[in-house]
Amino acid sequence: MKKWFKKGIALLTLATITFSFTGCKSFNEGKRIVRISHSQSVEHPDHIGLLAFEQYIEDRLGDKYDVQIYPNELLGSSVKAIELVQTGAIDFAVASTGNLETFDDIYQIFSIPYLFSSTEAYHKVMENDELMKSIYESTKASGFQTVTWLDAGTRNFYATTPINTPDDLKGKKMRVQASPTNVKMMEAFGAAAAPMSFGEVYTAIQQKVINGAENNEFALTNNKHGEVAKYYTYNQHQMVPDMLIGNVKFLDNLSPEDRKVFDEAAVECTRVERESWDKQVVETKKQAEEMGVQFIYPDVSLFKAKVVDLQKEILAENTKLKPIYDEIQKVNNEIDG
Repeated sequence: MKKWFKKGIALLTLATITFSFTGCKSFNEGKRIVRISHSQSVEHPDHIGLLAFEQYIEDRLGDKYDVQIYPNELLGSSVKAIELVQTGAIDFAVASTGNLETFDDIYQIFSIPYLFSSTEAYHKVMENDELMKSIYESTKASGFQTVTWLDAGTRNFYATTPINTPDDLKGKKMRVQASPTNVKMMEAFGAAAAPMSFGEVYTAIQQKVINGAENNEFALTNNKHGEVAKYYTYNQHQMVPDMLIGNVKFLDNLSPEDRKVFDEAAVECTRVERESWDKQVVETKKQAEEMGVQFIYPDVSLFKAKVVDLQKEILAENTKLKPIYDEIQKVNNEIDG
């Protein structure tokens, strides 16, 4: 953490000046600067995992690379960060699968509500490198690819009023990630969907532009949404990873030896991020309760029933998803017994 502050604060404040967004390489004392953008705070597991990514690379290739991490959407929204990775203006970014869905609809698989039957099944699927490869490499023609996944827990509703059943969503305007599937999902639950940048959510709830949002527990504390939305409902509609994406040209131009280090760093990033997630989520709930947030545990089957037709519709319209969906169901059945 100290390392990031020591070398990064000045750069962060000058980020928009530093980038001409032309994709030109940047160097610092002869080292290739490797820039990474994400939308979370410096306390978030994503950032902790990226610090491990940075450390792993610089411990082994510190004479060649200077890895710099930009949190809190300092380089722009999550969508903007994807565009910057595309052009090579930055090298890596953490992206939601909802945003990646607009580049290749194979990422729509993660937007299917209630895709995974348990956290155990979710993790086992994500650790299946063979299954993930076709997803990770699907956006190479767009100039980027996924290099690893980051645990983002379970997505649930939180709002300014209690949500005990789907009926409580009627007439509500809820923020969703910017993907057509997530918009349809929210509408199936009975609410109006409001796609917007994650960084805009706090103010939108505070100013009553929206009634709530859907995300994991960290949104309540790290992003302070628990200050303006006091009811968090564990309806568990999605278990969705975040993806660390990298610029294809940058990755392909690495020497085999350097690429091996970057690939190993990605594995380390996921390992550390998941450990941090597991440790922090319990404390996060305690902090949220101290903020006055009430946790609600509804009958999940009521919410599942609302999206059965949407599940069928997604699989019928996007036939490339069916083989992946079937493999995931095998894992679900194996774990559920």
